[in-house]
Amino acid sequence: MFLIDADHGQFYVQDVEPYDAWMAEHAMDPGLPPAGWTEEAVHVHRIGVEPHSISVGTARDDMVESLIAIHASRPTTEPTAEHVVEADLAAPTGQLTISSPGVHPEDGPIMTVPAGLLRARVSYIPSGPPAVDTNGGPGGHFLYRIDLWPTDEARGLVVLRQGPNPWGG
Repeated sequence: MFLIDADHGQFYVQDVEPYDAWMAEHAMDPGLPPAGWTEEAVHVHRIGVEPHSISVGTARDDMVESLIAIHASRPTTEPTAEHVVEADLAAPTGQLTISSPGVHPEDGPIMTVPAGLLRARVSYIPSGPPAVDTNGGPGGHFLYRIDLWPTDEARGLVVLRQGPNPWGG
């Protein structure tokens, strides 16, 4: 488990090298929303998806707890999760960084994962405040659990359990 500064109510899980290469080519494309944050992503999915990147929307603009677990195959769904969504995450280098608008990729946690296409399940699990000082701002406390496992078939984004709306702040 780790703490991340979810600056602007989000943090990123990315394979940075291919993501940066994709951004160099597509960042100025007016047809693409920043960090995959479409209207539906904000209000329904709670995650933004781009090639080699998932942006996890958080209920707080604050330090939040997260857990990333790597599995050999699809794990069971966390029964206490309020909201659960799955998406594909291409990780060709097998190196994922965790960062946010306030945490540079080189300063955040880095983890080795199976190189290739992964399935990512993001679960929003209600919890208490972290054991560190936070800014005390509005919004619920959640553990943002991200389960990853290798897959050979892209399936796109799927909401497995829809949490209440509105949910943050």
